[in-house]
Amino acid sequence: MKADAPARSKKILIASDFYLPGFKGGGPTSSLAGLVDRLGDEFSFNIVTRDRDFGDPEPYPESRKKTGHTVGKARVFYLPPRELSLRKMRRTLRSLDPDILYLNSFFSRQFTGKFLLLRWIGATGRIPLVIAARGELSPGALAQKSIRKRLYIAVARSLGIYGDVVWQASSPYEEQDIRRIFGARARVAIAPDLSGTTSPDSGARYPEKHAGTLRVMFLAKISPMKNLHGALELLRGTDGKIQFDIYGPVKDAGYWRECSRLISGLPRNIRVKHHGAVPHDQVRQLFVEHDLFLLPTRGENFGHVILESLSAGCPVLISDQTPWRGLEQAGAGWDLPLEDIAAWRAVLANCVAVGPEDYRAFRQTTLAYVARDYDEEDVIAANRALFATLG
Repeated sequence: MKADAPARSKKILIASDFYLPGFKGGGPTSSLAGLVDRLGDEFSFNIVTRDRDFGDPEPYPESRKKTGHTVGKARVFYLPPRELSLRKMRRTLRSLDPDILYLNSFFSRQFTGKFLLLRWIGATGRIPLVIAARGELSPGALAQKSIRKRLYIAVARSLGIYGDVVWQASSPYEEQDIRRIFGARARVAIAPDLSGTTSPDSGARYPEKHAGTLRVMFLAKISPMKNLHGALELLRGTDGKIQFDIYGPVKDAGYWRECSRLISGLPRNIRVKHHGAVPHDQVRQLFVEHDLFLLPTRGENFGHVILESLSAGCPVLISDQTPWRGLEQAGAGWDLPLEDIAAWRAVLANCVAVGPEDYRAFRQTTLAYVARDYDEEDVIAANRALFATLG
């Protein structure tokens, strides 16, 4: 009797604006890298993406290989700007013949928009489709360029483009955002993002924190959504010797000019430096070297960078527009309403005043919170189930 043949791995085609070795794309790139790393032995992942990182004029060296380049547990197809066409997308779909199409954005015109159009006109068949909204349907995100976004949503709904889509929500909060737009009958699966770094770093060597000083960092794209301007305004009203390090690429040049003007008017007790984008393998050490991660974001569907900060033992001061809630009670930081400026400044003043012994204890409760409350196995299981039920 012949042994049963092993089950064929489901083929999943992922379309994303950015992927490895890029790192300037932020959370969506980290989400995909984590997904492929954790589930790449169970599913066959192919990724079609740009041949260069966010804002870069030159392509990756890897992009010269046209037939697919193995990156970790995925095969990646890098497209130059001249090949971001409907014809190329259709040819890619036909040649790879995936069981599931996974779109790593809601508003991406080059990738999500074109694959959706191909599917809507019947050029791809009714292949099962998963869309990861990546926080783009949150009230804070929709408030940016709101007229254009809401017009697109209205037209797309009227045409039934999203009628049989499976939505990936990273939290119950994002599920609410999706249903607010697409209704209670929308098919939503809660599958939190998989981060590349989750294990608490209990052996890190932290610099001493002295009373009257504070090393603060901001790590995100420079854009209104991430609210660097708000962070600078908060620091402007804070006493003590403060070092504020800004990491992240400039997404909005006009917004960065506004932030630069604010930086030039800060008092002498606050020193600010913009370091630009930082490779992911350097991020954890940066958190170890700082006392506080400050991110008054207007919305995050998950917040990889928040988890990375916590797992490095760096307490966080963030808005309540992320899934990370109850941080003060857990001894890991604060999640505050954006409009309560007094509360933000009171927290900053307290962080400045704290001395070395209390801050060492603060770092330990931060690490304990991640070890206790973040179960990666449950997150992996939820992502596995998202694909196992399709195709």
